[in-house]
Amino acid sequence: MSSLKKKILLPVFATFMFIAGVGQSQQVEASSSVTVKQLTTEAYKYIGIKYKYGGTTTRGFDCSGYVQYVFKKLGLNLTRTTSTQYRQGTAVAKKNLIPGDLVFFNTTGRGVSHVGIYLGNNKFIHSGVSRGVQVVGLNDSYWGKRYIGARRVATFSQEQAPVVPPVVEEPVVETPVVEEPPASSANSNNAAGEVKGDEIDLTVFASRAAVAEEMAKALGLDATPRETGFDDVPATHPQSGSIAVMHELGIFSGDEGKFNPSSPITRAQIAKVFVNAFDLSQKGDYLTYPDTATHWSAGSVSILASNNITTGKEDGTFGINDYLTNRQLSTFIERLNNL
Repeated sequence: MSSLKKKILLPVFATFMFIAGVGQSQQVEASSSVTVKQLTTEAYKYIGIKYKYGGTTTRGFDCSGYVQYVFKKLGLNLTRTTSTQYRQGTAVAKKNLIPGDLVFFNTTGRGVSHVGIYLGNNKFIHSGVSRGVQVVGLNDSYWGKRYIGARRVATFSQEQAPVVPPVVEEPVVETPVVEEPPASSANSNNAAGEVKGDEIDLTVFASRAAVAEEMAKALGLDATPRETGFDDVPATHPQSGSIAVMHELGIFSGDEGKFNPSSPITRAQIAKVFVNAFDLSQKGDYLTYPDTATHWSAGSVSILASNNITTGKEDGTFGINDYLTNRQLSTFIERLNNL
């Protein structure tokens, strides 16, 4: 038994037990020697694994199977189903959520039917039907109105806890796009206006419109010019069809009604886009670069690297904040087409 498991199991199994209740099984909340960073690292390992009804292994997870699997890897026992997990631990008010709490949703109209693991900053990770294991926003347009409660089955140490940034954009799909840069990022496209013109040389760096166009081509999608729904991209825009179809599929979204077609895109952002658009999943070990370990893009970058779409930069980093160049875009698309 590894030293980590020994460290975890001894205090946890000494304090965690199941108590027979009237028609239910409840686990007593306890302090755990597991840190939030360990929890998050374990949970992120499985980003991209597809949803499988009744799935409890890395061949595919359903929502409660995924939660049970992650906690078991950390030496923490949970029951198997969403309904029984909802009866474990103690109830927690939404305003008092901390990383590691289980969050529950009513997605069927018939009571608790979905569960995920809260990460902090209004984000949670779960196995969703649409995209498998992903990180999404607790208060986004889909999950926010279906939230029904939370349970605390363990308290995790905050030592070395990673920061989970807020979402800037959310696509209109059942399971929102996984990751977005923090709103304060210098590379974010926000209401203040897009970065373009003399500030960025778009003969070198790829614009959001160019990325949408190349993605539509690679995926063989209908890019017929049409209305996009964005104030700054009329139907007469040369890439209107590509932008429209990317938006319709939930691969690209905008900001306060604007798409910002002439803005650049970072390498971290394009990693997320590629994973969602090409439905990629983790192949083998979870991979990180020095600049991605606790970054919001870590899961997507790992998936790209494990599929040999990227090998990183010469200095050993991925370059999360670097703008994507047109040459890099072409290289990535070529590798994706060869999968």
